[in-house]
Amino acid sequence: MSQVIAVTSGKGGTGKTTLCAAVATCLAAEGHSVLCIDVDLGLRNLDISLGMAEQAPISFADVIAGRYELRDAAPHPEIPGLFLLTSPVVDMGDRIRFQDFDAMLQDVRKRYEYCLIDSPAGIGNGFRFATRYADEVILVATPDPASLRDAARTADQLIGMGSERIRLVVNRVTHALFRRLRWTVDDMMDEVGVPLLGLVPEDESVVLAAAANQPLISRTDRGAALAYLHIARRLQGRRVPLLRI
Repeated sequence: MSQVIAVTSGKGGTGKTTLCAAVATCLAAEGHSVLCIDVDLGLRNLDISLGMAEQAPISFADVIAGRYELRDAAPHPEIPGLFLLTSPVVDMGDRIRFQDFDAMLQDVRKRYEYCLIDSPAGIGNGFRFATRYADEVILVATPDPASLRDAARTADQLIGMGSERIRLVVNRVTHALFRRLRWTVDDMMDEVGVPLLGLVPEDESVVLAAAANQPLISRTDRGAALAYLHIARRLQGRRVPLLRI
């Protein structure tokens, strides 16, 4: 059964796009057919995190308009089963109807096992496109109090919009920061009000992989890459322990 997963955050800078790309590549590397859709209207960069910056992907708006079909989605050059529809270069949110986006997702569900939608932060049209029709929302935050508070507000908005399955990923975690803030995993879940999907450590390999136009899992299988693999396996319903940080 196909699963549509939106990846969003309460504010920018949480590593949401990196997580979306990394989890998608892990799912594809484990044999699933995966489509990534970037709906960060006018500010697309999912292609960089996927290692597809030099590809010529088409936008989801072109598919909706009938200029291309889903089968024209750009394939990943290294990872079989992974495809990308990017966002339009300019913000066309006011010209794309929600019912048309929903109709495209219905076709996506027939063609791919997983669809990961990279949502912009905030509550604009891109956020609504990404989350309104998703089966699950991954809410990404960093472990600082301001980010967790923004995540809590976003969770409230999602619940008000009818989202029934929301899980939290805390990104860029360091042991030293945990110790100084005196946070526990339970504290973070209580602050945001949704269950935890995963913890991801701070890892310079994330930046180095993007700079080299490589997917993270092509560069390393440790640190953040291992945490993203664990998250991908939890999305498949498998029991995987939290990464020790």
